[in-house]
This record gives sequence, structure tokens and C-alpha cells, in this order.
Amino acid sequence: MSALQLHSSQYLDIYSAQTDTELTLPVLEGVRAGFPSPAADFIDLSIDLNRHLIRHPSATFYARAKGNSMRDAGIFDGDLLIVDKSLEPADGKIAICYLDGEFTVKRIRKDDTGVWLVAANDNFKPIQLREGNSLTIWGIVTHVIKTM
Repeated sequence: MSALQLHSSQYLDIYSAQTDTELTLPVLEGVRAGFPSPAADFIDLSIDLNRHLIRHPSATFYARAKGNSMRDAGIFDGDLLIVDKSLEPADGKIAICYLDGEFTVKRIRKDDTGVWLVAANDNFKPIQLREGNSLTIWGIVTHVIKTM
């Protein structure tokens, strides 16, 4: 999964996704967090992460999260987000948003009072969209890749 950096800002770095390569890796299914299984010596399954993580290759890009506004959603500083532009924005989805000239990642909320962009961290106030705001939803986050 190589990528070309398209944009960098205070909150996100955005990369293209190159999905025409294949990297098949071995998979051990059903790993338990208890005692090791003797079956570990018999791995026959494999997985291509491009095929597993990317449903719409021509509509997919990566973003690297900066900051901790989405920590309670499991997105931390430095995490790599896989983003699909072909998915429809919907209530509850986490989206890459271009709001008034800045990129950010937030959860979309719709209610009787309007549309909101909500952080997953109580230290950040929700943003209610108002007339005059310029908003483009660049895509919906489908996966988070993190370093342990």
C-alpha cells in the first residue's frame, strides 16, 4: 500500500491509495488470547490487505490523524485512516471533513436542531453547521490502522 501525500494540515495528512499491488500475507484464524494452539504450525490461509480493507479502490484514500479529538472512537495521533469517498455521509459515521478551509475528522450527527460535527473527546465542543459554513465531506472512515 504505497501512497503519495496530497495534503498536510494541522489535523490531517492526506495520501492517495495505490491499490494495484498485491501483498499476500499469512493469516492465523481464530487466535485466542489464552494458551497457544498447536495448530499454529499449520497456517495455510493468506490475505491481501488491499482486497480486505479497500472495497472501492478508485474512491479510496488514506489520512493520517493528528491530535486526540477522536480518541474515544479509537482514533489516536498518528493512526492511519482508510477513507472511502464513494460512501454516503450518514448520522453516526466518522468522516473526513473540509470545513471552512480546514481538514478535520469528526463524527456526523443529525438531529432536530441541525447537522453537527462531533469530536470523540469531551475536551472538544461539537460544531453545529450553520448557513455560511463551507463543508465538503471528502469521505467516510472505514478502517483505522495503528501501531501497537
